[in-house]
Amino acid sequence: MLNRLSADSLLAAAGVRTRASERTDAGSLARPSGPPTTRTALGELGSALDAVRLAGALPRLSAAPRGDGHLVVDIPGWRAPELTGLPLRRYLKRLGHDARGWGFGTNTGDPLRDVERLGARVLELVEEKGTPASLVGWSLGGVIAREVARRHPEAVRRVITYGTPVTGGAAYTTIARAYGGGVDPDADRVARRLDATSPIRVPLTVLFSRRDGVVSWQACIDRRSPSVEHVEVSSTHLGMGFDPDVWAIVADRLAAGPESR
Repeated sequence: MLNRLSADSLLAAAGVRTRASERTDAGSLARPSGPPTTRTALGELGSALDAVRLAGALPRLSAAPRGDGHLVVDIPGWRAPELTGLPLRRYLKRLGHDARGWGFGTNTGDPLRDVERLGARVLELVEEKGTPASLVGWSLGGVIAREVARRHPEAVRRVITYGTPVTGGAAYTTIARAYGGGVDPDADRVARRLDATSPIRVPLTVLFSRRDGVVSWQACIDRRSPSVEHVEVSSTHLGMGFDPDVWAIVADRLAAGPESR
């Protein structure tokens, strides 16, 4: 049994097998109390190792379900250039998805503005395509994706986020630690009001990791949306965009038909 566990661990570490697990108990998980610990934040220095697993994961990534050609818009995280999502977009294109960047270059950190302009862009693209789009967002990009879906549910087929805080805004991130910020009660109140009066009703897939050294993983848990699922992965925050387990989950959920809405 011990040898079997060791072999499984080695295969997972090499990317041959997944380390992701669906969490049906997300509602009972701990609530956030602050930003990630200093030790967890320092773990981000090893983010490049998450990308190494891509080589071992190639067979299972190649066997992922094919897409139906629907539009997928990829949204980068805070201060991240649009190019950071290019490897994932290329992979999704090979699977048959119409994967595109969000079209605004680097995410400079103005979510109010970006929700407005991305919402307008999605509506325009959806009108051209004739079918709803899926939105994939990394970190702050996921916050933007969620709000676009909240405002325009008829135009959004599915939302997938990874490393995205859904409560407290920046209060549960290393940004708060760096600048001495605390929990923002106004941000929490706004989020609670929106979720109560206008919940996100499109299917949501939330990916989080306990190794996330930028966003407290507890702040990523969505306890309010009616159509949400949670998947736990094992990469760092910066490594999520190159984690084969994240790619596999994204590909699998995007392949789900619109009837699963």
